Amino acid sequence: MKQYIIVFLASMILALSTFSVFAQTNELLSVTTSENSYEEGDTIVISGNVTAVILDTPVTLQVFHEGNLVDIAQITVAQDGKFTHTMLAKGPLWQKDGKYIIRASYGANYMVETNFEYRTELSVIETTDIFEVNAGSYGTFDVHYTVRGATVKNMIIDPEIFALIAIIETEDDGSITLDLPRESIDAKKNDSTDDSFIILIDGVEVPYKEIATDVDSRTITIEFEEGDSDIEIIGTFVVPEFGSIATLILIVGIVSIILLSSKYRIPITKAY
Repeated sequence: MKQYIIVFLASMILALSTFSVFAQTNELLSVTTSENSYEEGDTIVISGNVTAVILDTPVTLQVFHEGNLVDIAQITVAQDGKFTHTMLAKGPLWQKDGKYIIRASYGANYMVETNFEYRTELSVIETTDIFEVNAGSYGTFDVHYTVRGATVKNMIIDPEIFALIAIIETEDDGSITLDLPRESIDAKKNDSTDDSFIILIDGVEVPYKEIATDVDSRTITIEFEEGDSDIEIIGTFVVPEFGSIATLILIVGIVSIILLSSKYRIPITKAY
């Protein structure tokens, strides 16, 4: 009877010790990625931390998709317990969309996982089209564009801030390339040389790339994130919405003044 009790107690102690090891896993080892989703060709940055460094023991990183091993690496842990690794999401094993799992293991007992969404180049929808922008009394003008990861819902002008506003509905992180006609929107310095546009996404200034320019247009590319909606391209000139009407009113006013002054001309008499 005593032997059964001893065996039972030993089993309970073993079970409790095993449970305590796995219960501490999240506290002793962590891993994360720089983004929640990636596209083919992106650089994936994986980082983490070990709270109890074991001498000469690397962290092993494995990337899985649907149970298949996609990538593997062993990473040296710094003295402060931190580790970082980058991998390129491209190659024969990166051919399927979906959720990818990163498994980090350290020593014999510590393991954690994280995941990210991945999309191949073929699955990212790219649309090239022309949007006819309504410029009020001026008429309309065309903006050629190419967008990835979103749909262009509208383009409007705001003459008060010299801006063209592209309203998009995002499906993922992506980019939009706009061919801006100079006669409708531009950014110039006082000496008539090209100036930089100011680009705001939902009110926050962001960088952009100017990939082509000539006497007729400027082509820029703007990157956006999932959830973004309003992209403002602000220059020093935009087609005024009521420009033609204002000019017409000015001409009519000047002509009216001339006619009235002619009709009611007061003769000038000379004093002798």
